[in-house]
Amino acid sequence: MIQFNIVEIFESLQGEGYNTGMPAVFIRLAACNLKCPWCDTDFMSYQSMSLEHILNTVSQFQSKNIIITGGEPTINKKLPLLLRALKQENYYLAIESNGLGTVDPLIDYIALSPKFYYRHQYPFPLQRQADEVRIVVENHPDFLTFCQNIEQHIQARHYFLSPCEQNNQFNMLTTLQYLGRLNQNRHNNKWLLSIQTHKLANIE
Repeated sequence: MIQFNIVEIFESLQGEGYNTGMPAVFIRLAACNLKCPWCDTDFMSYQSMSLEHILNTVSQFQSKNIIITGGEPTINKKLPLLLRALKQENYYLAIESNGLGTVDPLIDYIALSPKFYYRHQYPFPLQRQADEVRIVVENHPDFLTFCQNIEQHIQARHYFLSPCEQNNQFNMLTTLQYLGRLNQNRHNNKWLLSIQTHKLANIE
């Protein structure tokens, strides 16, 4: 029986990015190929669930939108099996990925979050197209260049900067400063601000 390592499955609202406010069922997979110091997910604490168990759990919720997240979903070699099963049930599939792997074509909406902390792994991201890109802001002389390089190498409809939260503090001022510098002299396709509104609303 095929098993998946699942951190959690829950229904909530998308809290960040272009789809903020969209009702969705989140399927959080275990394991990641990065270890970001600000990560707020214990993706090594999980339970094994069969494909049937996952589908039964998801069917108990109202939303027909699924967000596959992690950890890093693209490193799970069995993910296509889950995606095909969900598609057969007519779910809309979105994914949140760091962009270092390739996203399955069954995914309807791709949100990539390249990590400046691991900038040396991003000269040529494997996933070169997305619906949106969200980058967590770090105060570093090379951060602006990193964002510009990502924009050149990943074609997306929307680009966002997200303030980094550490010890319950957000680097909002730094985020706004970088946002202004990225958008200087731009009249369209501007970088936008994305904040974790689900935390402000006290929801998952």
